[in-house]
Amino acid sequence: MTALTVPPGTTTKAAPLRRTAPPIPTTRLVKVELRKMFNTRSGFWMLIGIGVLSVVATGAVIVFAPDSAVTYESFATAIGLPMSVILPMIAILAVTSEWSQRSGLTTFTLVPSRGRVIGAKAIATVVVGVGAMAVAFAVGAVGNVAGSALAGVDTVWDVSLSTAPQIVLGNLVGMAIGFTLGTVLRASAAAIVGYFVVSLVLPGVLALLASVRDWFLDLQPWIDWNYTQVQLFAGATNTAEEWAMLGSTTLIWIVIPLAVGLLSLRRSEVA
Repeated sequence: MTALTVPPGTTTKAAPLRRTAPPIPTTRLVKVELRKMFNTRSGFWMLIGIGVLSVVATGAVIVFAPDSAVTYESFATAIGLPMSVILPMIAILAVTSEWSQRSGLTTFTLVPSRGRVIGAKAIATVVVGVGAMAVAFAVGAVGNVAGSALAGVDTVWDVSLSTAPQIVLGNLVGMAIGFTLGTVLRASAAAIVGYFVVSLVLPGVLALLASVRDWFLDLQPWIDWNYTQVQLFAGATNTAEEWAMLGSTTLIWIVIPLAVGLLSLRRSEVA
């Protein structure tokens, strides 16, 4: 072997510094996820459906409801029923879009931290949910004023300011259940079917069990998330025990499954 010697007075060029790209800010990730919700056909029509069904439900109350039932609560209930189904579907599609549309490889190459991507999806989902509820409340208010004027009765505002946040929270809980199922299953069809099972089938099974087993009657509110969600929609979650029940069902149906889903998602292969 021979050693390479550098003559005196000879200068060597330093290796060029490697440029590192600044991390993508969370605000940009949230904007991208919001754009994805509107750009896909399914997400676009889901969001359009919220506005259309809100108007249809408002018109139905005005046309078919008796004069005594033309109240703000009637409009809020009519609008809330379709929204309680559509909003969780939006949350599911927000998560599963990376796998159902096979864009996950691109997304996670640009942003290797999968936790940041899922966090941005969660923030975007909350923004859409709160925005949709604001639109629903506004449409209901307009319908209440127009309906009472057409019926010739006094305008009744029977939804208190303390009840409105609970209604919003109830819808966000439903969206969180859908978001959790999307994270765990990562398939749109499976997550949607799973949501209808836990929201329609499971509550009936738990109610039947509570009716035939006295020991389960007191336990049901602590494990049945649909029970605590209905309490929120009714604005009946007031005591510390009732909030504790909400926390218990949230832990069982959202926090623990979501943690398991995130661990699985971080280790799973992306096609």
